Amino acid sequence: MRLNLGCGDVHIDGYLNVDKEVECLPDKIQDLEVLPWDFRDNSVDQIILSHVLEHLGQTSQIYLSIIKELYRICKAGAEIAITVPHPRHDDFLTDPTHVRPILPGQFHMYSKRQNKEWRDQGIANTPLADYLDVDFEVGDVTWVLDDKWLQRLQNGKMTSAELAEKAEHEYNIIKEVQIQLTVIK
Repeated sequence: MRLNLGCGDVHIDGYLNVDKEVECLPDKIQDLEVLPWDFRDNSVDQIILSHVLEHLGQTSQIYLSIIKELYRICKAGAEIAITVPHPRHDDFLTDPTHVRPILPGQFHMYSKRQNKEWRDQGIANTPLADYLDVDFEVGDVTWVLDDKWLQRLQNGKMTSAELAEKAEHEYNIIKEVQIQLTVIK
């Protein structure tokens, strides 16, 4: 089974398109903040969450329950593709329905391997994989540049290193982030 969770008006062939809004005409109506979801344990091979996670889980309790639910429904080796607006871009800041900034680093907290490394090194990061009994590995991460900065890079007006340094501190450089997760069971 392949799920396009929070599909909105973007329906993808070969996926079960899921949304809570009837107006979006999803294949399945499901509020992703109402748990448990109506999917069997270990039944999903692939999930797309495109511009969805930043809208979910205004409280930590709800958000962490969503992470646990993603893990519950996925098979071992399932792939999760997440796309979110960068939290230092106006696309994130101007939408009043965005409740949570999402960056790739948070997903390392859901890796049992990474939690063990931190523990062995005496690093005090929150071992959420252990607390929640979930295990995800972060794969490819793609930083999508705002068009203005992409043109500067393509025109040779800036190097990748210069742009990366600016992106750490300035707004409206990175437009969105794409994160690939693999489910470990």
